[in-house]
Amino acid sequence: MPDGQHTNTESNQALAGVKVLDFMWAMAGPGSTRILADYGATVVRVESTTRFDAVRMVGPFQNKQPGPNNSGLFNNLNTGKLPITLNLSKPEARRVILDLVRWADVVTESFSPKAMREWGFDYESLKKIKPDIIMLSTCLMGQTGPQANFAGFGNLAAAVSGFFDPTGWPDRAPAGPFGAYTDYIAPWYNAASILAALEHKHQTGKGQHIDLAQAEAALHFLAPFLLDQSANGRTQTRMGNRDINFAPHGVYQAAGDDRWVAIGVETDDQWRSLCQVMNRSDLGSDERFATVKGRLTNQDELDKAINEWTSQHGPYDAEDKLQAQHVPASAVETMLEQYEDKQLQHRGHFVDLDHPSFGQTTVEASRFKFSRTPAQIRGAAPTLGRENQNVLKNILGYDEDKITELVVAEVLE
Repeated sequence: MPDGQHTNTESNQALAGVKVLDFMWAMAGPGSTRILADYGATVVRVESTTRFDAVRMVGPFQNKQPGPNNSGLFNNLNTGKLPITLNLSKPEARRVILDLVRWADVVTESFSPKAMREWGFDYESLKKIKPDIIMLSTCLMGQTGPQANFAGFGNLAAAVSGFFDPTGWPDRAPAGPFGAYTDYIAPWYNAASILAALEHKHQTGKGQHIDLAQAEAALHFLAPFLLDQSANGRTQTRMGNRDINFAPHGVYQAAGDDRWVAIGVETDDQWRSLCQVMNRSDLGSDERFATVKGRLTNQDELDKAINEWTSQHGPYDAEDKLQAQHVPASAVETMLEQYEDKQLQHRGHFVDLDHPSFGQTTVEASRFKFSRTPAQIRGAAPTLGRENQNVLKNILGYDEDKITELVVAEVLE
């Protein structure tokens, strides 16, 4: 975002005029405010150089050079935001924060509950300064309860939420889902909660505190298993790539080095089509496989037959042949193939942005498209300290003398 730009008021942006003071860090939190920034909110992100966001040192790094401004992950989560780096041990920094609270419509934070209380920036304290403030607090376990101060990242939340136990192979230890799983779920709940609170404020003039536990929100993705447990007493167990309702269902070896194709058969018609593509009429006429129940019972034999066919075809060749006959199938793409994927390219999913430190960086676009108020990626992620003057002058209206006093007092980092 260029120097001198302040609150966004462009009328073609859905959230133009919405002002967010962002204390978020790591992944789940910044991913939430990235959504708001994409659709026009002005997001001022508070950071420190003495203890900066841990994700700033998580790769991959631009040009393979580790550094707090070079993280591809950080850049992807924080495009379009305005940073201010403050030494919060200084009393003058607290006054800057309180001025930003008076400016903001929404304050967001993702620390364990005690952190904001210790700084004096908890909801009850901020509400005294700005009664209609909306505040989102999103940590692993929520603001209350015996485990409220349990701190960690999305991989721990995935374990707490129950994602690990049913994920993996029956004869092996739980594998868990890919990455810090709940960190990819929580941003959507966070953003939706903020939008609901903004609508309530629009109607009533009243703000509120949103307490969103990331582990608790993630449970919605396990709803079928939880319902089956509560209603039928069945516990979901590890079953590899198989499915409780579809068969065959798996990832099968394709021709080539470490190449794979995913196939998931839902209906009897799809099963017959799969047999036709594989030229295995014997399987199609076998009564053992005529129904889903029968196929679920005999999956080992089916998987062996499918692997024999897929191993003779490249992943995209198998995908094309199967999809042509309406059999759900997809090549298992590598990361390079994802980046070059024709559908994602058509959708403009990857966006190249100018970056002040290394020229250019690539980030993901918004994940959905509005016909009237489309997302706009308004600039690369903030580098530490680069926008201090802009925020103080154009957001808070500080004059040069006041900014100089903050510099002399070592408030700005």
